[in-house]
Amino acid sequence: MAAVTDVQRLQARVEELERWVYGPGGSRGSRKVADGLVKVQVALGNIASKRERVKILYKKIEDLIKYLDPEYIDRIALPDASKLQFILAEEQFILSQVALLEQVEALVPMLDSTHIKAVPEHAARLQRLAQIHIQQQDQCVEITEESKALLEEYNKTVSFLLSQAPEECFPEPCPFIPFLALSLIPSQPACLFPCFPTL
Repeated sequence: MAAVTDVQRLQARVEELERWVYGPGGSRGSRKVADGLVKVQVALGNIASKRERVKILYKKIEDLIKYLDPEYIDRIALPDASKLQFILAEEQFILSQVALLEQVEALVPMLDSTHIKAVPEHAARLQRLAQIHIQQQDQCVEITEESKALLEEYNKTVSFLLSQAPEECFPEPCPFIPFLALSLIPSQPACLFPCFPTL
């Protein structure tokens, strides 16, 4: 049913086109297109036989087509010899690229190895480990801040005790004071009493 409708629609369009071409009078007989083309060819042949300039033009049609080719300018501007020189000048670069391509081709089987194929399976585990690592970093920061606060209190306490005690009470460095790394709190001032080094 749909095919019949399409055929009818196409036939109507053809009839409309014929009315545009032939006018309101309808078709002008059963003249074929081939007959018209033959008459045109004969007329052109008669014209060419009578005029030498047309003959010369017909002979140069192939040259005209060649000149109208967009690549013709490139062939004139850059002959094959020059192209060959350009290729020879880039010989080392081309050879290096060939070597790199051979290396890539040799490494292609590595992409199909089980290690590469197993990467998606380990992605979830790696993500969990990354989260644990971030949590541990945060814990380290907290512990470092707490340690700094404790060391500051220690230094304040030692400084206070030394400021209250007379110097003859501590003629020598006290061995019971722990020696901690001074680099833990680089901003802390040094103790005024060498026998009690602050941290």
